[in-house]
Amino acid sequence: MSEKNREGKRAARERLAIEREKQKARERRRRALIVASAVVGVLGLAAIAGVIAANSGGKKESSGPVVVPKGASGQDSLSIPEGKDSAKSTLAIWEDFRCPACAQFEEMYRKTIHELADKGQLKVEYHLATIIDKNMGGKGSLRAANAAACAQDAGMFTPYHDVLYKNQPEETDDAFGKNSKLIELAGQVDGLDTDGFKKCVDDGKHNSWVEKSNAAFEKGGFKGTPTVRLNGKDIFGDQNNPLTPEKLKKMVEDADK
Repeated sequence: MSEKNREGKRAARERLAIEREKQKARERRRRALIVASAVVGVLGLAAIAGVIAANSGGKKESSGPVVVPKGASGQDSLSIPEGKDSAKSTLAIWEDFRCPACAQFEEMYRKTIHELADKGQLKVEYHLATIIDKNMGGKGSLRAANAAACAQDAGMFTPYHDVLYKNQPEETDDAFGKNSKLIELAGQVDGLDTDGFKKCVDDGKHNSWVEKSNAAFEKGGFKGTPTVRLNGKDIFGDQNNPLTPEKLKKMVEDADK
């Protein structure tokens, strides 16, 4: 590997670490604000309601009962699978489509993950979260996750998932909060831009499922997104032993022997 490539990958890992620390800081500020609001609430319940609404991104968009996307798997059918069930290794990834660190993770590891899944060596379980909506306001995390679930119904989750990350707006820009944008991006996936997909997106068909997925993420005690576990072990975020595509590939190949 050339020195230039090593420097590039080192810089990418450093950017990921910085984004994760920023996300943790935002979560600490959010929690502090909620605690402060509870104290203020002794003097005015109306003020509490306003602060909580602001921090939860506004009115929920649940639309009735939980509708599970086709082929969803895992506990409570809250994960979207990629790869073969016969694979000896399972990679569980918790992501938020508005999360910059998630986009950087995808940029760095996408090719390796898809390659291992295509070879039958790795099964991937995608779990969708909406923590940026809560931290920053807006609906982009929720609506993008719903649109991805609609793509799963059409058997095109993986390519649409990749398109969303390749076209991720700035974290403060809630562009994914517009269904028209999500439908426009579907045009980059052959065969996805159909009336059925558009209706699924506009109706928020899987909103309640996404909210249930995010609730499971919050109850899981995870530190932030992306959270990445290989065969149950957290393999991402350790700055003393940073993950690389080569290390991931070796771990999976060793397990496959």
